[in-house]
Amino acid sequence: MIHRRHVIALQSIWRKEVIRFMRIWVQTLVPPVITMSLYFVIFGNLIGSRIGEMGGFDYMSYIVPGLIMMSVITNSYANVASSFYSAKFQRNVEELMVAPVPNWVIVAGFVGGGVARGLLVGFIVTLVSMFFTSLPLHNIGILFITGVLTSVLFALGGLANAIFARSFDDISIIPTFILTPLTYLGGVFYSIKLLPEFWQGVSQINPILYMVNAFRYGFLGVSDISVSVALAVLSAMILLLFAWVMHLLRKGTGLRS
Repeated sequence: MIHRRHVIALQSIWRKEVIRFMRIWVQTLVPPVITMSLYFVIFGNLIGSRIGEMGGFDYMSYIVPGLIMMSVITNSYANVASSFYSAKFQRNVEELMVAPVPNWVIVAGFVGGGVARGLLVGFIVTLVSMFFTSLPLHNIGILFITGVLTSVLFALGGLANAIFARSFDDISIIPTFILTPLTYLGGVFYSIKLLPEFWQGVSQINPILYMVNAFRYGFLGVSDISVSVALAVLSAMILLLFAWVMHLLRKGTGLRS
């Protein structure tokens, strides 16, 4: 049962998270936009002009949805991972754990902050992309649902990372050695139809492939993966990761000495 105090606690945590990344917007919002702009210039204009079309669209239009999704993924993950670990490091997470609110409120508050940053950065990158190409809008519903589900998934992933982290270095290991390779191999810069049949099958193990293709479908109406399958995979992963994070908080993993 949801009490009024749960709503107040959720709003408080979410507001704190949003104020946190907005207060240092030069560090949280500007760098990813500059990075994506460089991708637009180098891969879209310089290299894309030599590649030509892909999937029936010019190369710049083809890669922009994937680059937007990349910015959503990295910022949703990084926001929660750094924020929750900072709360652990400063030992104020203990105040949350003993507060009269259920664990799902804590999870929802931190994840909500990650989603806010991820979607905001994604929106800004989308606006910047309009200076480089003109994107069609095929299905805004799929676009919105995919963006939100992806942001929620990686915000939960960032929370799980922060729970296990024992130092600030630990929160950079997964983004560097797992997320970055999976993102580059997730169909951001190419269609998996260009790959041999065996590697097409291997690519389908990569969960980011489903997110990128569903998001691309929202813009362009083309996808290497069934959109319904992609959304089902996303939803299932969110449920599993949420259940795991709740289990970790109940056990006090990484929170109790």
